[in-house]
Amino acid sequence: MSIGNSPEDERPFEDGRSSDGHEEEARPSVGRALQQARIAAGLTVDDVSSATRVRIAIVHAIEADDFTPCGGDVYARGHIRTLAKAVHTDPAPLLARYDDDHGGRPAPTPAAPLFEAERIRPERRGPNWTAAMVAAIVAVVGFVGFTAFKGGDSDSDAASQVTQGATPSASKPAAPKPSNTTVTPKSDPSDSAIAAAPQDKVTVQVSAVDGRSWISAKDHNGRMLFDGLLKKGESKTFQDSSKVNLILGDAGVIQLYVNGKKIEDDFRPGAVERLTYTKGDPEVG
Repeated sequence: MSIGNSPEDERPFEDGRSSDGHEEEARPSVGRALQQARIAAGLTVDDVSSATRVRIAIVHAIEADDFTPCGGDVYARGHIRTLAKAVHTDPAPLLARYDDDHGGRPAPTPAAPLFEAERIRPERRGPNWTAAMVAAIVAVVGFVGFTAFKGGDSDSDAASQVTQGATPSASKPAAPKPSNTTVTPKSDPSDSAIAAAPQDKVTVQVSAVDGRSWISAKDHNGRMLFDGLLKKGESKTFQDSSKVNLILGDAGVIQLYVNGKKIEDDFRPGAVERLTYTKGDPEVG
């Protein structure tokens, strides 16, 4: 089925048989029930994806009873509940059917241990650019202040000579005074972000540079900071006193800056990534 087909093109066979001629089960599977409800509601897969922010590929997989792309039972049950509401059907029987088919309902898991259980390799540590940037700024400010002070002394000497009756020579033009303007080299955007990031907090900037992606962010207490779609070109910044937990729906389009440092990682397009970042030099936990 191609994206954008009308719901009528996806109607099940009216005689209760599948395309290979075998009879369907008396009770449809979870995926078939969602598909039938969507068609009855006059919606396409693209309509459901836009309304729920569940990627089109995942909607297709669920309707085919393939829950692997969901990333686990907890997320699969959440997708089933979301899709059921979008196609105007009761999610409770579908969740019960899913639990029967997959060994029962999963035990509730606190938010923080869920993220900590899926540890991802830590980011390689680099030089401490924060201290170097602060030292450079202090040096520039000191130099500007010193040159301004010396310039003030020169102006005072000149005023004193005029008061005492000294007459400047007309034969020689006055030499131009050296400029006190100090040109500060432009810093890289990542350096500016490093200098701006407070050291007593964890700061995470999420930017959708190559496309749109659903993202979720929680603080160290499990409180939701953001849950929604980040369109291409948009950015969100999250800050917490100790830890920020992320879920990236399509990590391949996302660029991360953590505590002012760009995260260089080879996230695959379409991959769902669950990440945890803490204070200091970025280290995924």
